[in-house]
Amino acid sequence: MIGWFSEADWGLILKKSLTMPFKSLFIFFFLLGLFVNAQTQPAERRITRSEYIEKYKEDAIREMHHSGVPASITLAQGILESGDGNSPLAMYANNHFGIKCHTGWTGKTMHIDDDEKNECFRKYNSAYESFKDHSEFLSSRSRYAFLFELKITDYKGWAKGLKEAGYATNPKYTQLLIDLIEKHNLNQYDNYAKVPTKKLTKSKTTTSVASTQKYKIELHNNIKHIVVRKGDSFYSIAKSFEMNLWQIYKYNDLNENDVIKEGDIIYLQPKRNKAKEDNHIVKKGDTMRSISQQHGIKLQTLYKKNKMIPGTQPQVGQQLSLRKKLK
Repeated sequence: MIGWFSEADWGLILKKSLTMPFKSLFIFFFLLGLFVNAQTQPAERRITRSEYIEKYKEDAIREMHHSGVPASITLAQGILESGDGNSPLAMYANNHFGIKCHTGWTGKTMHIDDDEKNECFRKYNSAYESFKDHSEFLSSRSRYAFLFELKITDYKGWAKGLKEAGYATNPKYTQLLIDLIEKHNLNQYDNYAKVPTKKLTKSKTTTSVASTQKYKIELHNNIKHIVVRKGDSFYSIAKSFEMNLWQIYKYNDLNENDVIKEGDIIYLQPKRNKAKEDNHIVKKGDTMRSISQQHGIKLQTLYKKNKMIPGTQPQVGQQLSLRKKLK
C-alpha cells in the first residue's frame, strides 16, 4: 500500500496517464500529489488538559508573583478560553485568553470570525507573552481593580468578580472556572504568602501575635505588620515571610523605586477600608501615606473618604475622616 492506493491501483493510474495529453498529464499528477500528501500527513496532535496544566503552570505562577493574579485563575481561564491550548488563536497566535486588539494595540494581529466577522485578536511571539499580557490586561483596567483587594487564595471571589466585571458573557462562566480549579486542584499553585499564626499577647496600642528570630509581628487594626530594622530591604522582608515582592509593595502603597528606612511600618496583609479611630488631626510632616500606614487604612480609601484628589496632601490641622465618607 502507498497512501490509500495498492500496487494494482498505481499500475492502472500509470497506464491511464500514458494516454493523456501533456498539459492534462501535468495537471493530473499535480492534483494527485496534493491528494496523496493530504492523506499521508498525520493530523496535528491535540494536547490534553493535564498536558496543558503541566506545560503552563510555571508561566501562571511566574505571573502570579509579578502581578498578583492567582495562578489557579490564570490556568482555568487559559484552559477555558483556548480549549486546552488547541484553539486556532492559541496554536497560531499564542493567544490563550482570547484578548482582542482594542484601541492602542500596536503588536502583531490575527483576524478570525468570532462574535463578529473578521475580528482582530492580539498575536504574541510566545505563550508566556500571552500570560503576561493577560495579567496586565486585568491590572490596568479600573473595572477589575477590586479583584486585587481579594486574597490570592480566594479563587471563588476572583471567578465571581471576573464575571461581574464583564470579562465574559457566558452566565455560567463563574462556575466553569470554579469547577476547573477544583477538579484539577489548580489552587495548589496559588502559593499564598504564609504569615505566622496568631499567638496573642496584649499591649495598649497593638497586639503582638508572633515572633521570628529577627522580627516581632504585631497586630494593628487587625492587620499583621512589622517594624523595619536596620539593614532591611523589600527583598529580605519578603524572603523572611515567604511572601512575594508585589505583596509587600501593594499592601504598603509602595513601588520598587521607593526606599524603606529603620522604624517604618510594613504590613504583611492588606490594610482595611476603615480605621479603629474616627478621625486624624494632621500634624507637621504627615502625608496621606504616612497616615494610611499609621492607622492601617488603605491609601486609596483614605482619599475617597475625604473627597481628596489622589496625590494631593492634607494641610496641617486638617481633620481627616478614617471611618465615614465626608458628605
